[in-house]
Amino acid sequence: MRYKLLVFDWDGTLIDSAGAIVACIQAACRDLGLPVPDRDRASHVIGLGLNDALAHAIPGLPASEYPRVVERYRRHFLERDADIRLFPGARDMLAELGGRGHMLAIATGKSRAGLVRALDNSGLLPLFAGSRCADECASKPAPDMLRELMDEFGVAVEKTLMIGDTVHDLQMAERAGIGAVAVSHGAHPRHELVALEPLACLASIPELRQWLARNA
Repeated sequence: MRYKLLVFDWDGTLIDSAGAIVACIQAACRDLGLPVPDRDRASHVIGLGLNDALAHAIPGLPASEYPRVVERYRRHFLERDADIRLFPGARDMLAELGGRGHMLAIATGKSRAGLVRALDNSGLLPLFAGSRCADECASKPAPDMLRELMDEFGVAVEKTLMIGDTVHDLQMAERAGIGAVAVSHGAHPRHELVALEPLACLASIPELRQWLARNA
């Protein structure tokens, strides 16, 4: 076993939520009469904590207005949340990795409440040993989430691997000094991911499963 600890991003990596997140950001802006970010700008913020996301998605918006946008975003997202599905094969891949002895964790831009709800909806909670959320740590691409998980489980840098779908995930891994694998079926385009030179950039969960079986 090359990697003891496998840390997964959630939105856009294991669950097909990127489109819903973009739509909810745009809907929240429309509700409040704010400039509506285009798809590229809205999808770029996926994986960040909400405050960092809003600073990029709606440039110039005073921080005092963030709570209003967050409230509208959450209302729209909760209407969709239960219908968002895991990518095909994700559940079986995670179970297989756990069965092989890998320790699985999550590093996500979601809040703790949002991740708890998502894990309850998906039934995946028993498969993960730990997690870090954006309301508990510095937001990606800061390395804090990964460093805290490695410290919690006593796993060395060289035995830890990050898997994510955004440049924020890859930059976080680089700053933490660990290897990373990208998946291109989520929020950020393949060319942006490849430019950061991950160990691999894979197009689907089946491809990721095969890569991990050979290399993790």
